Amino acid sequence: MVPVSTTAAAIIDAGAIQKALEQGCSPDAARVREILARARELKGLDPVEVAALTRISDPELLAGLFEAARQVKQAIYGRRLVIFAPLYVSNLCANECAYCAFRARNTAMRRRALTREEIARETLELVRQGHKRVLLVAGESYPREGFRYVLDAIATVYATREGRGEIRRINVNVAPLSVEEFRELKAAGIGTYQLFQETYHRETYAGVHLAGPKRDYDWRVTAMDRAMQAGIDDVGVGVLFGLFDWRFEVLALMQHAAWLERTYGTGPHTISVPRLEPAAGSDLAAQPPFPVSDVDFRKIVAILRLAVPYTGIIMSTRETPNIRRETFSLGVSQISAGSRTNPGGYAGGEGDDCGQFSLGDHRPLDEVVRSIAELGYIPSFCTACYRLGRTGRDFMDLAKPGEIRHHCDPNALSTFLEYLEDYASPATRAAGEALIDRVMAEMEPQGRRTAQRLLEAVRAGQRDVFV
Repeated sequence: MVPVSTTAAAIIDAGAIQKALEQGCSPDAARVREILARARELKGLDPVEVAALTRISDPELLAGLFEAARQVKQAIYGRRLVIFAPLYVSNLCANECAYCAFRARNTAMRRRALTREEIARETLELVRQGHKRVLLVAGESYPREGFRYVLDAIATVYATREGRGEIRRINVNVAPLSVEEFRELKAAGIGTYQLFQETYHRETYAGVHLAGPKRDYDWRVTAMDRAMQAGIDDVGVGVLFGLFDWRFEVLALMQHAAWLERTYGTGPHTISVPRLEPAAGSDLAAQPPFPVSDVDFRKIVAILRLAVPYTGIIMSTRETPNIRRETFSLGVSQISAGSRTNPGGYAGGEGDDCGQFSLGDHRPLDEVVRSIAELGYIPSFCTACYRLGRTGRDFMDLAKPGEIRHHCDPNALSTFLEYLEDYASPATRAAGEALIDRVMAEMEPQGRRTAQRLLEAVRAGQRDVFV
């Protein structure tokens, strides 16, 4: 077996990143426009081209960057925004991460691992809100049953239903696993395995991960390899912007994506773009070493959309409603809504502890859905690709040329109508019905016929209909 350290060195080449940054440090306007024209071909960009885009400051070129990102987003993902909620089941953690409220030495944090009954109550609250997709999150330490705790939590979430409500797909964000544990995770029926490197800059990584198993950079950066080897072909990567220079991190994300595609035939299903936000008891989180401005944050989203056009980009509730709205058109395709980042946070009671980090968007799901619909985007609760096995390379073969929209647009509309009929407030339902009418009028004939068939089935009382 190839040593983990050897694989890690092959994934991230800091020297190559620095070289690309130097080569792309001072592009002229003609070169930038040439790069943006190439990006519109939906084939991605090379590292030097990406480095050049990170240096844009001229307002006219910045507007060109944002417009190119809008065009690519529209071509591949259309106006859909997939909705999910994080479900924190435990804040037990053996790590000492300087930016995180869950770190082991934070004695002000009350530690808790939800029981199966408590997990069911949390799930039931999410179901009652209308959620269909959750991201299960746990700290890097488990109760005495070990990793089995995560598998039991997944089984509990899937088993919890009320009326027409259910969680149809669980994505998972837990600590790096062995290949055998990843096989067990796949057998549990997860969708995407998600893990953030936090920072790909090795020296910075060592400086903010002070103790615990997470100190092992190599073990973490090779986690996606083990997941792929175990048969999990949808994986999600990301960094915590603010720990190091965002330009380096963007190019490192590209290297990681290219490694996965080159080695396993498919790149990451999603890239997450969290910014460092205040966390209880963390001075570093309150004063990021490399703060990212709102302008640069929008640039990050737009550049990633052009660099890896097929990949979903996730925006969490760390950001304010305004920032979230501004990034929808620039490339974001998935958002969390109504989030709580502490175990027990949805059902209340003992869940009133502080979360892992500060939230910027505190709006409930119904308000977020209404806002999205009023902006002209389709809130989607679809899980069809997972249910049909349209994952990994099969998904990418449709996403890269923009063909995935022919499946996703009708499915988005049908799941949105489910939400409107079963959970929405009157104001949200009115806004949603108006949006569906507008979208249907603009669809091409074949897609309209497919969508109409699904919508009629939902209005007749069927649920979970998809193509």
